[in-house]
Amino acid sequence: MATFSSAQLTPTAFLERSARVFPERTAVVDGDRRFTYREFADRSRRLAGALASRGVSPGDRVAALCTNSSAMLEVHNGVPWAGAVLVPLNTRLKGNELEYILQHSGAAVLVADAAFAPTATEVAAAVGIPVVVAGGEADEYEQLLDAAEPLARPCDDEWGLLALNYTSGTTGRPKGVMYSHRGAYLQALAMALHTGLGPTSQYLWTLPMFHCDGWCFPWAVSAGGSTHVCLPRVEPARIWQLLRTEGITHFSAAPTVLTMIASAEEAEAGPVSPRVAVQTGGAPPTPTLLARMSALNMDVTHLYGLTETYGPVAVNQWHPEWDDLPDERQAELKARQGVANVVAQPLRVVGEDGADVPCDGETIGEIVARGNDVMLGYYQDEEATAKATLPGPDGGPGWFRTGDLAVVHPDGYLEIRDRSKDIIISGGENISSVEVERALDAHPAVLESAVVAEPHEKWGEVPVAHVTLRPGSEVTDEELAAFVRSRLAGFKVPKRFVYGELPKTSTGKVQKNELRARSSG
Repeated sequence: MATFSSAQLTPTAFLERSARVFPERTAVVDGDRRFTYREFADRSRRLAGALASRGVSPGDRVAALCTNSSAMLEVHNGVPWAGAVLVPLNTRLKGNELEYILQHSGAAVLVADAAFAPTATEVAAAVGIPVVVAGGEADEYEQLLDAAEPLARPCDDEWGLLALNYTSGTTGRPKGVMYSHRGAYLQALAMALHTGLGPTSQYLWTLPMFHCDGWCFPWAVSAGGSTHVCLPRVEPARIWQLLRTEGITHFSAAPTVLTMIASAEEAEAGPVSPRVAVQTGGAPPTPTLLARMSALNMDVTHLYGLTETYGPVAVNQWHPEWDDLPDERQAELKARQGVANVVAQPLRVVGEDGADVPCDGETIGEIVARGNDVMLGYYQDEEATAKATLPGPDGGPGWFRTGDLAVVHPDGYLEIRDRSKDIIISGGENISSVEVERALDAHPAVLESAVVAEPHEKWGEVPVAHVTLRPGSEVTDEELAAFVRSRLAGFKVPKRFVYGELPKTSTGKVQKNELRARSSG
């Protein structure tokens, strides 16, 4: 019987295809610059050739300190085409943190946007590697591309290392999460399918590309033949401008960013058109926020995942029959984390004994995952990899322990109750900070909130609410406490309220570790 060879799965295949199928379609919008898919692919191949001419060999690491720019999109394809491994760097990290990642990953070269040239030059010199600056007066990056010969090395091992994504390191040194070509390829397909990306889609880059490789959307958008609309920084006024002038159809962002967009002055101009598909993750969106977004013609789909799962491993798959439910019930359903995405294995929620919890919507356990879109492991850290692994039965494949606590509803959909470290235990009772935050955020004066534990002599710890009020709004502690008490049990009501802006990571997550430090101090 004749047999036919199979191709190795790699996410650069999507740009190759779109360059053939949609060569003259606009692929990238970056300020005043626009590139077709033919140009996008050519520039990415020239980047691969330029890296090779600078001594980058297959397996070498290439780090990128870039905004959501055309250069950052190009490194997502050009670095793999050079046979190298991409190391996206968080642009908010300090010099010493960047130095650690460059050293730990063994980066051979650093590509940086001109906005970060001083920091990039300093850290690259500290670890003894060259830096290539994109933009600015000299624009070495463009000079290299102009002089380079196109290169596209084929992927010879789909399980090989594609990228190293470093965790935030809030509880210690950041860990290098290893992504494979196969995992990123399949995750990109899942994102394209679940979000409905196609040739008429306009994707606005509100999500940092350095975060989980932009949830694999740098490849997913290209898979759809869609247009990448770059956004160097999250500015609500600029987002609203692009929503209206570029006909944006899709964007992804943390709930805190959605709050900024929904509460911006520009939102008063009315709903957008066409209707926008929005993907959110990083924290559960409140029903109140979902209702605000819907009124602006923005349909929010809740995704769930971690750096270790290539971004979203779960999607809150909507059922058409839910459209007939009351608005309040729909908002509750949309706030759930959902089910495994189309390329993922079914997620489990397990108790302390490792057994699955009942699907009763009440019993809390830890979410565990395994499959194609779960990391290869932590780079050069077998101990951390082992610690994050729940052994499989009879020595079979293990499960990644997410550290997220959830319940499973009778329909099989997951709903997070909290991070294991964020559960508040007061007088022996477990309090979900997420539940209290949802109650607080429903108050008309509250823009957003974060609830953490504070040590207490009698109860062990009690909930404390950090609250950001809407501009021009006023409310007393007593009013907020009464509002929460009308919705939740008395022991869940915050014992103290602190007002002000919430500290956040570069991806929009509230830094609860910082809030806990303030409360314990």
